[in-house]
Amino acid sequence: MGTAPADRYTLIGGNASPYSQKMRAVMRYRRLPFDWILRTEENDHLLAGLRPVLVPVLKLPEDGSLHLDSTKLIYMLEDRHPGARSIIPDNPAHAFLAHLIEDMADEWVTKMMFHYRWAYAPDIHYASYWIADDRASGKTDEAREKFAKFFADRQIGRMPIVGCTPENAPVIEGGYHHILALLNAHVGQHKYLFGTRPSIADFGLYGQLRTLSVDPTPMSIMRRETQRTESWLRQLDDASGIEGEWLAGDDLKEATKSLIEYAATIYLPFLAANAAAIEKGEETFSLELDGQKYEQGVFGYQVKCLGELKARFKALPDDARKLVSGLIGEAGVKILS
Repeated sequence: MGTAPADRYTLIGGNASPYSQKMRAVMRYRRLPFDWILRTEENDHLLAGLRPVLVPVLKLPEDGSLHLDSTKLIYMLEDRHPGARSIIPDNPAHAFLAHLIEDMADEWVTKMMFHYRWAYAPDIHYASYWIADDRASGKTDEAREKFAKFFADRQIGRMPIVGCTPENAPVIEGGYHHILALLNAHVGQHKYLFGTRPSIADFGLYGQLRTLSVDPTPMSIMRRETQRTESWLRQLDDASGIEGEWLAGDDLKEATKSLIEYAATIYLPFLAANAAAIEKGEETFSLELDGQKYEQGVFGYQVKCLGELKARFKALPDDARKLVSGLIGEAGVKILS
């Protein structure tokens, strides 16, 4: 299905939102005509009646309908614009694994973004005023100060809900350093995770890490330890001029395999523990991740994420499932089966 006669999408989002950055980069790469609208207090009326009010929001050109959830938006655009510049690998096993990495970025790497942004004083100050300026650039100094404090207090109050506690910090920060190092060793030689063109996995990681590359504390870590990764993120912001191919055959590069291993040993057990706790009617759950205790409150949306991964795994052809199983290991297969 081609773009409707009105022909331009509208993407409403935030500069400080990793999911907005992800979707904007996807649409640029896919060369889909769109207008970017920064969500502000002045244009909140554009989202009147939308529930929940989250960004990014994609407005369709033919009927003005509003759509949410960056992952769902990506697949919707795949259906509307099949073939050209798809970000879903042709290889079914690679397509599943790319989805797994993207899902991990959305639901686990986002903890790294949230943790660094609201755990350290320089980041709290920078992010809260950045968001205040974007939401209402015409505010007086007093009103700007009030909004920044309100927003920071709200986000800091949410930290335990999403598992961003001092007790969990070693697991979260260790994961950030690990993922940065894996990408740094990879992008200089191979560019993308599933070939010489970016996939849904690359864009999922991009959204979270691009935001981390701006906030003061994680930015300093990235620039000090893995500047190649930062350069890769900067380049992926607009990849509309990139031409490339998917990997031929089943072989994957070591960094991609290591990211899959990280997903299998950290993210999938996290999802499974959360789902098990919800099934038992419990309000919190804990498990050992990377040799350390991790604990947080249950989160219903992530049960849906696990269900989607299970459905996709079940639908794989036998040869693709065999390849995926070899990469995620017996424990990962047990979680997804």
